Amino acid sequence: MSTDEVMDELAEELAGVRVACPHRWPALFPAFRTWAEQPDLREKLRDHLRRLQGSDTADLGNRSRETTTHFAWCVRDRTGEPFSFWLHEYKPQRDWRPGYADSVHNHRYHFCTTLLRGDYLHERHHVVTDPVTGLISATELVRSSTCTTGDSGYLLTGDFHRIPRAADGTLTFLVKSRQIAPWSLSYDPATHTGHRHVPVEERLAEFVRTM
Repeated sequence: MSTDEVMDELAEELAGVRVACPHRWPALFPAFRTWAEQPDLREKLRDHLRRLQGSDTADLGNRSRETTTHFAWCVRDRTGEPFSFWLHEYKPQRDWRPGYADSVHNHRYHFCTTLLRGDYLHERHHVVTDPVTGLISATELVRSSTCTTGDSGYLLTGDFHRIPRAADGTLTFLVKSRQIAPWSLSYDPATHTGHRHVPVEERLAEFVRTM
């Protein structure tokens, strides 16, 4: 089975689930986990990237982005599908800068993930938000565990988590829903500072109004 067929298989498995609904996203996870357990998945994804040429390579680069802790490679994002597929390539720990995976944060989307290579420390947190600003003012560690190659899991947009460290070379594959929330929140444990993160495209109307 080719890599394109492998991803098509996953897309077909997920297509029937109303992924925008939080109570339905957990029902998607067993199909994702079964797909992720197939032999040689990382090698199949690597072969797919090696075969990309011309505009396909440029499109992947344009969809992808760099964060302070990892590179997020968007390997599939098709109009009409209620999800996108990503590879997260974690930077060597010495190159991390504060503010992303190592903060306590949530996401604007639901997602499933599996570890293709390496390991990381994963924390789940309860957060308290300021009633005036809506920013996180305090956090409490709920659970901490080390995730290793082959482990899979999922988070909803209302879940808060943190990855304080990852082994060099750690690589994950993710299925992300489309945007559920208009922004996400983060909290820096070192400075006890909360932030709201609004995508640039969501700020256009405000930018035009205030410029």
